[in-house]
Amino acid sequence: MIALIQRVTQARVTIGGKEFAEIQTGILALIAIEKHDTDLEMQRLAERLTSYRIFPDRNNKMNLSVTDIDGDLLLVPQFTLAADTRRGNRPGFSAAAPPDRSRAMFEKFVAMVRLRHPSTAVGCFGEDMQVSLTNDGPVTFLLRTPAHSGQDPNA
Repeated sequence: MIALIQRVTQARVTIGGKEFAEIQTGILALIAIEKHDTDLEMQRLAERLTSYRIFPDRNNKMNLSVTDIDGDLLLVPQFTLAADTRRGNRPGFSAAAPPDRSRAMFEKFVAMVRLRHPSTAVGCFGEDMQVSLTNDGPVTFLLRTPAHSGQDPNA
């Protein structure tokens, strides 16, 4: 699984000109499901996402998680993060999970995250979404939870 996380002061998802989801201070996480991902990867990414220390403490060191600051999470499905961009001028998506499986896994992942962090908003799987945000810092990290087999999903 892949999560591109950004520390934000606000973020929102709009679909068809209507606001669908919105958060204030917290993390916007763009989520990709890869074809070899299992419940193990989902659980590990849920743990990392809610405990990853990217917020400043009183000494301005990144020592606090979104849970520590009682911040918000916004999870947005984005299969393009699973693209193989190593060659050519067009991304390949053979590492991404098929849409039906990905939708089911994303919904399960959301439930796992909400158990750990109830203040979680979600984008809409399969929809054309407009995502806006104010990146705080800017602070952006790529979290990758490899398939438990240890193989490179892009290989």
